[in-house]
Amino acid sequence: MNKGEQLYEGKAKKVFKTDDPELLIVSYKDDATAFNGLKKGTIVGKGVINNQMSNLLMQRLEKAGVPTHFVEELSERDTLVRKVSIVPLEVIIRNISAGSFAKHYGVEEGIVFDAPTIEFSYKNDALGDPLLNDYHALALKLATAEEIETIKKYSFKVNDVLKAFWAGCGVTLVDFKLEFGRLSDGTIVLADEISPDTCRLWDSKTGEKLDKDRFRRDLGGVEDAYQEIMRRLREHV
Repeated sequence: MNKGEQLYEGKAKKVFKTDDPELLIVSYKDDATAFNGLKKGTIVGKGVINNQMSNLLMQRLEKAGVPTHFVEELSERDTLVRKVSIVPLEVIIRNISAGSFAKHYGVEEGIVFDAPTIEFSYKNDALGDPLLNDYHALALKLATAEEIETIKKYSFKVNDVLKAFWAGCGVTLVDFKLEFGRLSDGTIVLADEISPDTCRLWDSKTGEKLDKDRFRRDLGGVEDAYQEIMRRLREHV
């Protein structure tokens, strides 16, 4: 499948047309951003890791009954995906307090919740991706009530599958962000990526952060953390 015209370049990926109007090629970059693009840098090899990790995990989720946009890995940085119209809701599932949750609600990081939480934010950089609830999403016509329920169901299923998988790798899945899209027939599927950019992943024994927080918080060892999480994943797929 050949790359055609570039349609889009985001913070971490480029998207290209193909000969098939229903298929696109996503190409992963090493660029890293945080705090809505205020902090910028490069994580060497990140694009390769994020591409391959996303593809491996999406295939696992497909087998568990969560439909995704994944079609085929074309190279270490490029993947063929089904074309979707992204639902402008970022979905965050949290198992443990961390990041903005701890900050917004004045609690310490590391509190294990009795049950996972779900939150939505409006996918809009200009507005700073504000938090919203189901009623706001409906009022803004971002999704239908049925689509929101489908997204919730799939999101919790993703959490069940990935939490168990990462536990087997000696990693705690703290929280993660998902994005969903509509296929041309309106079917909701999981899109975007699942990677150390979009998940908080802590070593189960030491609590060491093995994700993008190392970049966000200037903890150092960012490339090493990404490589370590990929090594563990490969040992268990």
